[in-house]
Amino acid sequence: MSFEPDEDQQELVALVRGILSQRADSAATRRALDSEVGYDEDLWRLLCEELGIAGMAIPEEYGGAGFSRREAQLVLEELGRALAPSPYLGSVAIAAQTILAAGDEEAAARLLPGIAEGSSAAALAWADPSGRFAPASVDVRAQGTGDAWTLDGRTGWVLDGADADVLLVIARTADGPRLFEVTDAAAVVREPEPTMDQTLRLARLRFATAAARPLGPAAPAVLEEVRALALAAVAAVQAGTAARALDDTVAYSQQRVQFGRPIGSFQALKHRMADMHVQVEVARTASRAAAAALADGSADRHELAAIAKAACSEALTHVAAEMVQLHGGIAITWEHDAHLVFKRAHALGTLFGTPRELRAAAEPWALARA
Repeated sequence: MSFEPDEDQQELVALVRGILSQRADSAATRRALDSEVGYDEDLWRLLCEELGIAGMAIPEEYGGAGFSRREAQLVLEELGRALAPSPYLGSVAIAAQTILAAGDEEAAARLLPGIAEGSSAAALAWADPSGRFAPASVDVRAQGTGDAWTLDGRTGWVLDGADADVLLVIARTADGPRLFEVTDAAAVVREPEPTMDQTLRLARLRFATAAARPLGPAAPAVLEEVRALALAAVAAVQAGTAARALDDTVAYSQQRVQFGRPIGSFQALKHRMADMHVQVEVARTASRAAAAALADGSADRHELAAIAKAACSEALTHVAAEMVQLHGGIAITWEHDAHLVFKRAHALGTLFGTPRELRAAAEPWALARA
C-alpha cells in the first residue's frame, strides 16, 4: 500500500512548505522562541486564515474544512521539518481531535469553531505529576454527578497548557478514568515547565475544586482513541524533523571540504547517510500508515499509532545524533539548527510514552500477526 500524497495533497505540502520557508527560517524561529507567547503569532494567523490549517481535520459542521487525518499528518510533517513552534500540535492535532473522539456534539459545536479559525487554543492535561501518560496513574480526581463536577489534583507536561483557554483533563472517577472539560479555566493554577526543546511549551496545572463537566461517555475506548491520536500526531512531527535533519546533513556533506574533497564523497560517510535515509523512510512510512489507519477507522489503528511513535522516536534519535556527528564542531553552536533537532529528538521521544513502553503495549498484537 502506498502512502505517497496524491496531487491535491502534494499541492498542500508545497503551499505549507513555501510559507514556512519564507516565514519560519532559523532567525525567525529564534525570534519566535524569545517572544512572550513562544511562537510567531503573525505566521500562525497567516497559516490559519490563508490555508485554513487549524480547521483542516475538523468537520465542516463545526467550522472546519472537513479533511482527514492524512492531510493533518502532512501539515504536522511540514511543521516538524521547519522546526517552527506553533499551537498546531497541542491545540489542533491533539486537543481538537480529542473533542471529536469524545463524541460530545454539544461540546464540539461550542468549542471547535474557535479552534478551527485559530482564535481559540486548547490543551489536553493527561500526564501525572511525574510525567507518565497512563490513564490509570493520573493524579487528578473528579467528584460530582450529572454536569456538576469538580477537579482536584495536579498534572504535568501539558502541551500548550500555559495559555490555552480550553482545557481538557483526564481525571479519575469512581467508575474509572474519564475525560472532562474545565468550565472555569481561570481558576486553574498554571506553572510553565522548562523544556529541553524550546519549541515545545509545556506546563504543570493544579486543580483545587475546579468546576468541570464530563466530555462524552465514560468509556475506556474513548481514552484509547485519544492516546492513539496523540501518538500519531507526535510521530508525524518526528518524521518531518528527521527528514529535515537528513537533508541538512547531506547538503553540508556536499559543501564541507576535507583533504581536498567534499566529505560526502568519503565512503564511510556515504554509508552513514544511507542509514539515515533508511531511518527517515521507515519513520515517514510508519507515521503515514498510522494516520491512514486512524482516518479509515481501522481495527488496528491503536497498535499502528503506538508502533509509529516508537519507530519515529528511535529514527529521530538516531538521525539527530548522526547530524551532530557529521556536522562536527559547528553542530554544537547556538547558531546552528542541529542542537534544535537534537533537543526535539529527546523531548518528543518521551512525550506520551517511550519507545520501550509503546512496543511492549503493541507486542501482543504484533505476535498475534506473526
